[in-house]
Amino acid sequence: MTWTWNLFWHYATSSQFVQGAWTTVWLTFASMGGAIIVGLIFAGLHEAGNPLFRLLYLTYTTLIRGTPLLLQLVFVYTVLPLAGVRLSVTEAALLTLCVNEGAYEAEVIRSGLESIPVGQREAARVTGFGYWQAMTVLLVPQALRLVIPTVGNQVNGMFKYTSLVSIISMSELFRVTQEAADATFQFLVIYSVAAAYYLAMTGVWTLIQHLIERAVRVPGTQAARPKRSSIGWRAVFSLKGSW
Repeated sequence: MTWTWNLFWHYATSSQFVQGAWTTVWLTFASMGGAIIVGLIFAGLHEAGNPLFRLLYLTYTTLIRGTPLLLQLVFVYTVLPLAGVRLSVTEAALLTLCVNEGAYEAEVIRSGLESIPVGQREAARVTGFGYWQAMTVLLVPQALRLVIPTVGNQVNGMFKYTSLVSIISMSELFRVTQEAADATFQFLVIYSVAAAYYLAMTGVWTLIQHLIERAVRVPGTQAARPKRSSIGWRAVFSLKGSW
């Protein structure tokens, strides 16, 4: 197990690693895109104030955030087929990552919605906006601007979480790394190549995130972060809704 820069660059520029890195990149952004949609839907259900919707929201976020992502991946890929739901490796990976991250995005977006002054909700109601109209036209756009830093950090984390899909044999960067290391026993060089790829991906995204935050920042505002005490089982059956 020796270190040579020639060997490092050989693996770093190989089609095997480039393809694995590309799979990690598109899987990250596809999963985050789906997760944001899921988060928007569930945050909207929670903000509607309906006890059944809040029960659904709390059940979903509690179940998903309370169990390991690795367990969820194995469950979707190996247990669902027993019920007749057969998914390819890619489909299982995308579905699991979207559903898992969606629970966290729902909490982030809910916090963003709750950080908007109550007066804006009241103004929307007085001017004749319905609930969903006010959410889509007035509240959600403001909330998304507030939560961009937090969502951006979640993207950074997703680059690394995708490595878990190697457990179901998806050929992303970490799976490719494992296969190359097992075949050549060049563990130091090959895992260093993988680390360099992950650092490059997260570093570039951090720069992009910074540029996005600067472009949309509103003076005097802060990023919205989930509030630990703002949701619980007691709030599920509260008759007082947010709208």
